[in-house]
Amino acid sequence: MKTIPFWTDDFPRPVNLPVSSLPERVDIAIVGGGYTGLSAARTLAKGGATVAVLEQREIGGGASSVNGGQVAPGLKLNIQRAFKKYGPEMGRELWQASVAAVRYLEQVLVEEGIDCDYSGRGGIALACKPAHYRHMAAEIEWMARELDFHEMELVPAEGIREEIGSAVFSGGLVEKMGGGLHPAKYIYGLACAAARAGAKLVEHTEVQAIHRPAQGGDFELTTNKGRLRAAEILLATNGYTGPLIPEIQRRVFPVGSYMITTEPLAPELQQELSPKNRVMYSTKWFLNYFRLTPDGRMSMGGRNNLSPDLDLTESAHNLYETMIHIFPQLRGCAATHSWTGRLGITFDLMPHIGRVGGIYYAFGYGGHGVALSGYLGKEAAELISGRISRSPFADIPHQTHFFYQGTPWFLPLAAAYYRFLDAVS
Repeated sequence: MKTIPFWTDDFPRPVNLPVSSLPERVDIAIVGGGYTGLSAARTLAKGGATVAVLEQREIGGGASSVNGGQVAPGLKLNIQRAFKKYGPEMGRELWQASVAAVRYLEQVLVEEGIDCDYSGRGGIALACKPAHYRHMAAEIEWMARELDFHEMELVPAEGIREEIGSAVFSGGLVEKMGGGLHPAKYIYGLACAAARAGAKLVEHTEVQAIHRPAQGGDFELTTNKGRLRAAEILLATNGYTGPLIPEIQRRVFPVGSYMITTEPLAPELQQELSPKNRVMYSTKWFLNYFRLTPDGRMSMGGRNNLSPDLDLTESAHNLYETMIHIFPQLRGCAATHSWTGRLGITFDLMPHIGRVGGIYYAFGYGGHGVALSGYLGKEAAELISGRISRSPFADIPHQTHFFYQGTPWFLPLAAAYYRFLDAVS
């Protein structure tokens, strides 16, 4: 078993990825070379701005190249809770934005000719308990009534074998929008699209300090490769946000998510496990997300601990046991890869666009970032350029807590609480 990501092992960084040296000045400097930063760079460069994307590792060096590749509408915060928190008008706008994020991703794939094995076959939420299925039945009625959203379908327990080769779930809720993609192929395709538009991709460039003269004017970014001046800055670092701007770091914290893949499976076994080849996830607080990869492996992701620093062999064992519980047919099938990536989570479980000290930021997807991150990158870019005057993700207040100063010491307590909820819910 390799303790490296399957996706980048299967599709390594292209040797001809169009990268640049550090320029002296640009209109907008973007810190972070993942989905958010590259989407923003593409949008800004297409609008005529000069843009540099500064990535401290290689492009896609964070979670963007190694996630589960699941595309679906929705937010980390349940939309019914968003209605209660922000009101029906804002709640509807946030939901529609999540739907628009899926459509925007699909539009970009077509416009840029990005071949990332996008399935477009939707996904299914799988009820771990009968009470969870009853909640699904109420949810689908609420979604139709309050959001006029009908792209969902209930699957009762007696029909679940039509969706998944497992007997452990009490039903499911099919989400017809979205599907699965190959994260590494997507990130490198998006990077090439941003470069074609004119953005400069600058790898292995760590931003060490940002300074702006008291009298105004350009920001000055000090990096390990020299200095860069920029009229505007967008921080797009999500779960890898460090202490560069402490006030921004306090608005998001990292959580680890872990994945394994099996060896390639026989076609008949693939058909048995996932007859409709949808992406899948369970309804636990400590959820699992799983799907067939484009080359016919079973990938299984999740966590039972929020730490971003678990041992990859131990996490592989835990995920393998979970996989065997769901799919006994896979017992004895070898796990070939085990890896991790960092989610960016906010205290209100919402993605945000904001500005601190004149520096823009966009992050906080909470595991829903494959579509949302590109969309928020576009929204942030259009706010910076003045093409739009507002975004719902910039309008909602960004919650912080005095007890978090950059070190998420509270993660073990939160993990214990989620285990309790999984036991009693």
